[in-house]
Amino acid sequence: MRIRVYSNRKPTSRKVTQELLEKLRKAGFILDKKTPDVVITIGGDGTLLSAFHAYESQLDTVRFIGVHTGHLGFYTDWRDYEIDELVRSLKEEKQNSVSYPLLDVCLTYTNNMPDRHFLALNEATIKNVDRTMVANVFIKDELFECYRGDGLSVSTPTGSTAYSKSLGGAVVHPRVNTLQLNEIASLNNRVYRSLGSPMIIAPDEWIRLDMKKRETYSLHVDNLSLTNSNIKHVKFCLSEKRIHFALYRHTHFWRRVNNAFIGTSKESSERL
Repeated sequence: MRIRVYSNRKPTSRKVTQELLEKLRKAGFILDKKTPDVVITIGGDGTLLSAFHAYESQLDTVRFIGVHTGHLGFYTDWRDYEIDELVRSLKEEKQNSVSYPLLDVCLTYTNNMPDRHFLALNEATIKNVDRTMVANVFIKDELFECYRGDGLSVSTPTGSTAYSKSLGGAVVHPRVNTLQLNEIASLNNRVYRSLGSPMIIAPDEWIRLDMKKRETYSLHVDNLSLTNSNIKHVKFCLSEKRIHFALYRHTHFWRRVNNAFIGTSKESSERL
């Protein structure tokens, strides 16, 4: 098995990384940065996002494992004090994995530039840099509304616990193949109207935004940010690619949600 250990630069993470690398070498694993079978991230969700984008061209062959060294890690199943147990699990050579949907973002330009595609694990958000954003929103090529507001965000099921939740979106189980569209501070009055509610998009449908010409837009795709003034369309759909997490240990999704946002303990639950 070829393994890549991918870490952030925090001292705690670096210490855990060195410990893990030493134990992997002693256990006989091959350390391979170019074509790993498993990528182990040391840090938090941001570290795993960076690793995902670093290996997004190899998603068909790479499985991810997250070890978190901070206070909260939604994509991480292991703690920094469980390194020995993780190495023992790797030696069992289980090939099982769980896969989650990804978002495909396609930009079409007004100046005949080639289309650009991006993959997102969490979400993509677009805003007008200088003023209220105006965009025609199409669902599967049918005009749904003319949106006016601060911007729009499209999230994956796993991304539903990130920025989407802050916008009032629903928490969606990652086995549900869908996208979620959220409005950001939309204008709703007797002149301008939009739905004003999160929308769950069917897996065989897509979202297309027709952007107002000669405006400057800021697009965020996970931790990538770019600014452009010649965007004609933005299309969001489920990608044919998926991210795979190794099943040496995988925390139940709703337990992750509880741990992250509620933290209910047996002692605090009310006897009914």
